[in-house]
Amino acid sequence: MTRILLKITYNGKEFDGWQYQQNRRTVQGEIERALKSVHREFIRIHPASRTDKHVHALEQYAHFDTTLDIDPEKWSFILNNKLSGDIRIIESKEIDPEYHVRYHSKGKVYRYKMYFGEPSPFKYGLETHVKDELNIDRMREAAESFIGTHDFTSFSSAKTVIENKVRHIYKLDIIETTNGLEIVIMGSGFLYNMVRIIVSYLLEVGKGNRNPESTKENIENKDRTQNPKVAPAGGLYLERIFLTEEEQGDYLKENT
Repeated sequence: MTRILLKITYNGKEFDGWQYQQNRRTVQGEIERALKSVHREFIRIHPASRTDKHVHALEQYAHFDTTLDIDPEKWSFILNNKLSGDIRIIESKEIDPEYHVRYHSKGKVYRYKMYFGEPSPFKYGLETHVKDELNIDRMREAAESFIGTHDFTSFSSAKTVIENKVRHIYKLDIIETTNGLEIVIMGSGFLYNMVRIIVSYLLEVGKGNRNPESTKENIENKDRTQNPKVAPAGGLYLERIFLTEEEQGDYLKENT
């Protein structure tokens, strides 16, 4: 038995998320369908992260076990020939059979993209249109309160079933682009809808509807009803997954 690690990228516009759902098009479902056509039997894949409906991934990882005698590096070529154009296997390689990418990975980076001006059909589902003027300095002031280790109950979905809602945020940057903003957040892990709720909150701060000075208290209250809004999924990208502490450390050095 050989354990194969896949490095994957996908455009989430036409997917109902990562996780398999019957009669729904999902990333997991498409890759497992491709694997079944090779193995002639069902093969389960295990992801490092589960993205929501319409969320994209620049870098996602998943592994599967196989008994077939195929060069590990050739799996990317084999699967890409069976997948649609909105999923791409960037790389495939053999990993230790004890390594589980979900439980052993060290952290993630998400990037949220938004733009100003006139709505563009060519950015639909890829970036979020923001029609309001934003006070970026106030947004950055609020963003500082998220850095560190906190219980993020106030910024998680009511559907979150995980009891331990403590996560560590290493970085939360608000970057001005030619025609918009990108919010980049690096953390040890994220709760269901956590990134999109934080983005929505920061946008409300930028619009003047929320006070950045109360962000710390908002987090400490652990009250999800304080932050009912969730930013649209189409602007969110899973950008990096750190398989090792060294990768994570290198990223922090390069982006500090």
